[in-house]
Formats: sequence, C-alpha cells, structure tokens
Amino acid sequence: MALKPEDLDFVSNFNTFWAVFLGAILATIGGFGATQAEWILERKRRERNAAIFFGELLTTMNIILTIADETRSVGDPYGQITLRMLRSAVKEVEIYNRNRETLFDLRNAELRARIHTLVLRIVMPADGVFDTTTEIGHVQSLLKSPGLTLDDRAELDERLERLKASRIASFDTLVESSVQLKSVVRQLEPIAKYSYENLDKVVRNT
Repeated sequence: MALKPEDLDFVSNFNTFWAVFLGAILATIGGFGATQAEWILERKRRERNAAIFFGELLTTMNIILTIADETRSVGDPYGQITLRMLRSAVKEVEIYNRNRETLFDLRNAELRARIHTLVLRIVMPADGVFDTTTEIGHVQSLLKSPGLTLDDRAELDERLERLKASRIASFDTLVESSVQLKSVVRQLEPIAKYSYENLDKVVRNT
C-alpha cells in the first residue's frame, strides 16, 4: 500500500516533534544536573569555610586559655593578667555567637553539637571565675571594716574560703573543657584541609 503525500508530511512532522521533545528533555536534565553540581560545590565550599573559621577560633581560644592557666603559677594566681586572658577568651566566644549560624554549614551534626556544647562549657565557668572574683574582693573589703565581731569575722572568713574554692573549681572546669577543644579541631582539619598544629607555636612566638 503506497503512502500518500499527506502521510509523508505526518511522519515528518511526527519525527520533528519527537526530536524537539527529546531535545527539551535532555536540556532539562542537563540544566538540573548543572544546578545540582553547582549546589554540591557551593555546599562543600561553605562547609570548608566554616571548618576553617571554627578551627581558627577554637584553636585561638585553646591557646588563650592554656596561657591563662599557666599564669596561675606566676604571682597572684587570679590577678589582672589571668583575668585579662580570660576576658580575651570570652571575646572569642562573642565572635562565635555573631557567626553561630555558620555552624549549620557543617554537615556532621555530632560535630556541631560538640562545638556548641564546649563553647557553653567555657562561657559558664569563665563567668563563674569573674563573679567569684568580684565577690571575693567585696568580702575582703568587709573584713577590713572596723568593729567586726568575732562571729562576723568568722562567718566572712568561711564565706571567703568557699568563694575561693568555687573559683578554683570553675577555673579547673574551664581548663578541662579547653583541652577538649583540641580533639574538635582535629575533626575540623580534614574538612578545612588545613592543619592547626603549628598555630600554637606561631601565636606564642608572636
């Protein structure tokens, strides 16, 4: 059975339709693939930047707290130098708070939780050291007041010892948390593609 001219036109139009249809599908798949690839690369870039940022922040915080702990063995254990070092560490925490949303660029939920928990475990004891130091100064001033009875003096002395013990405990907790920062930084290094091992030497030499 011979094909009529209109039949040939239909076949030609049908082939053209499928060519256009397949071209549209391939273009859609290609566009989707390119978008996905771009999204994956962007996510990896953001994760690496976050790892670099938190790696530097936590390393610096650890160094400051380590030096602060070392100053306790020189002169007044809780003098101005030690307290200034602690305030510097707290300033690092303020930087963390301003950039906390960056933490969610890290895909490892456990790592995010460890970082946030450790920062909190540093802030709370640091505040405890500052608060008890202020209160210790207040009690010491009261002990110098004239006309104190023996009972009042004994009560203030007991309160002073409790405050000093509380300050030592807060600082020791701070140091323990600081040590754990190193293990978190080690987890960040493969993501950041950078080693913070020599940063301690660089900071101390500076």
